[in-house]
Amino acid sequence: MSRQNLAEPWLRGTLTEVHPVIRAVLHALELAKEDLWKWCYPLTLAQLNQASPGIAPVSFHLRHIGRSLDRLLSYAEGSQLNHRQLWALRTEREPATSHARLFRELSEALHRSRARLVAFETVDLAAARSVGKKKLPTTVGGMVVHAADHTQRHVGQAITTAKMVASP
Repeated sequence: MSRQNLAEPWLRGTLTEVHPVIRAVLHALELAKEDLWKWCYPLTLAQLNQASPGIAPVSFHLRHIGRSLDRLLSYAEGSQLNHRQLWALRTEREPATSHARLFRELSEALHRSRARLVAFETVDLAAARSVGKKKLPTTVGGMVVHAADHTQRHVGQAITTAKMVASP
């Protein structure tokens, strides 16, 4: 999954058939996966779960990325959160019990998110949506762009933490 000498996904000329806004979000998720596998996949389970005061462990960020994408895309689709999503939210901070399971969950979440995002190509990105119990106002476009922003924020935190726990 290494980029090696490849340009970042948004500079590879891929997904040209996809709406430009959705394409940008898909490229952000592709970059997230590449970066997380490069920097976080080599960590041991203990390193993935290692927490420092005020700093969440890498395992939290990896779970949160996939699970928050699910929640954000549900809002973008016009849905509220279901019981499974609320349970997933409550358990994000629990230590990972398996390296393979943690990365499989993230990979599957990114794959599902890609399929869900492609479905927004036929949706009016200016269509109104609301978020959470307070029903805070936004739009479909606002939600999908925030999904990319939010993902990249946690990718950065995961990589920084990964570098800290991997150093001797």
